[in-house]
Amino acid sequence: MSFFKKLKEKITNQTVDVTDKFKEGLEKTRDSVVGKMNELVSRYRKVDEEFFEELEEILIESDVGVTTVMDLIDEIKDEVRLQNIKDTKDIQPIISEKLAGLLEKQDETALQLNENGMSVILFVGVNGVGKTTTIGKLANQLKEEGKSVLLAAGDTFRAGAIEQLEVWGERVGVDVIKHQEGSDPAAVMYDALQAAKARNIDVLLCDTAGRLQNKVNLMNELAKVKRVIEREVPGAPHEVLLVLDATTGQNALSQAKSFSAATNVTGIVLTKLDGTAKGGIVLAIRHELDIPVKFVGLGEKVDDLQAFNAEQFVYGLFKEVIEEQDQEGK
Repeated sequence: MSFFKKLKEKITNQTVDVTDKFKEGLEKTRDSVVGKMNELVSRYRKVDEEFFEELEEILIESDVGVTTVMDLIDEIKDEVRLQNIKDTKDIQPIISEKLAGLLEKQDETALQLNENGMSVILFVGVNGVGKTTTIGKLANQLKEEGKSVLLAAGDTFRAGAIEQLEVWGERVGVDVIKHQEGSDPAAVMYDALQAAKARNIDVLLCDTAGRLQNKVNLMNELAKVKRVIEREVPGAPHEVLLVLDATTGQNALSQAKSFSAATNVTGIVLTKLDGTAKGGIVLAIRHELDIPVKFVGLGEKVDDLQAFNAEQFVYGLFKEVIEEQDQEGK
């Protein structure tokens, strides 16, 4: 049974909870992908090469990624031949299911926390993607779950970065370990680790630099910070979360490739997903990099950082198609 059909079954049996956050947060992407697909289907009566060329264009414009789109189009064409589909209205469920199928492996979304001691989560990403804000929101979530949290202000190079993290610390009631601007980030991390051990902290969230003189310097600095963490807490960092801005589309994908090559990224946080029609980047990241998306930003409020859920994402993206098929099945 396809991922899409399994999801419909779960919704019918009410075993998957579909929240408004995903439905509302994916509105722009849904309008872009599904809205344009509906228009395409209404303009073509038969499935031909021109139809596929336009479909390809729609998916690429939605930042599903060229490599991913090429693979998808080949799969859809194979299915069309297999089922001998001639009419465009019969192809829409196939397109939706093939897109949904890219997320079928997306089952490693839970944070990997250390059950027998302190957990260390390292955040990486370029400046301006919402890294510090994400740390603050996750600190709030973890605190509400009853965990003790400490923040490490490891971005000592960007003007105002330390103060920004302090503001979030005050807002959510979590302490921040910091040095002066321009200090050695590895030294900040060392002090934060010692403080976290002394206070029996459950989770240490570590901010890092997003830009130095060049990419090599940045990656070397991140590697140095990671070595300090590994030395002081065996098995840490338990997560290396790469924060990406969904509104940058394919640029986010290229950032993911650079950081994952240098820092062994374990998960993606995709911010500003509610403000873009480029939500297809989730599919590209999953297909091309095989890195799980663990959190998505679906708003500005402190509780708008959502744990990523493939079923919720697929429903948020294809809810009209799913609901339409449900009506037809009644």
